[in-house]
Amino acid sequence: MENQEFHYQRSYNERPVELSEAFPVLMRKVYVWMAFALLITGMTAYYVATSPTLMTAILTNKVLFWGLLIAELALVLGVSAAINRLSLLTATLMFLLYSVINGATLSGIFLIYQLTSIATVFFITAGTFGTMAVIGYTTKADLSSMGRILFMALIGIIIATLVNLFIKSDGLTMILSYLGVLVFVGLTAWDSQKIKQMLLQATDVDEGTQKIALLGALTLYLDFVNLFIYLLRIFGKRR
Repeated sequence: MENQEFHYQRSYNERPVELSEAFPVLMRKVYVWMAFALLITGMTAYYVATSPTLMTAILTNKVLFWGLLIAELALVLGVSAAINRLSLLTATLMFLLYSVINGATLSGIFLIYQLTSIATVFFITAGTFGTMAVIGYTTKADLSSMGRILFMALIGIIIATLVNLFIKSDGLTMILSYLGVLVFVGLTAWDSQKIKQMLLQATDVDEGTQKIALLGALTLYLDFVNLFIYLLRIFGKRR
């Protein structure tokens, strides 16, 4: 996938690109798939949270909980790494399955935070995400250097988060939350630009270009969900 992205990036930088009829169709698919996955995640999270049986099973059964987390990781890596070998239907189903499992693992937020607070933070996230996506789409500046720095910062946040699972520092949690917001705000702009550059090369709406759009939708979905989680940790009102 990295080689494929490099190919599209190089082509984009080497010559001016005229918009094809396929480009707006594919960009629309990116955001439709992303929005649909977010809807599924939200509905699943709420359904699980309102089911005492399911909620108890996830919270009390460590094997189930960690199994869900491992399944999420496997699905994301599977779609990203094997997209060229997967059919569009298979990749789409894997994406949707991931959104369901992610909803189940996120269901606990309804027990921790007030419903009105969750809704408020969701709209804050949507506004922030939308603004940065527009900036990334419209800016003429090359954001690739910033994107690489943000990606390295994200790795640092992940490592620090794993360490914090053992030391359980509330202060470190809050610091990581603010850093997480900054990182995913920047990544949203970078990913939006990268997706645009890749899809600008498409001349047809075929299975190959639709799979690129699907990967774009997955990327932006991850940006949105992570931005929402970090903002919720900062602004969310606990029960």
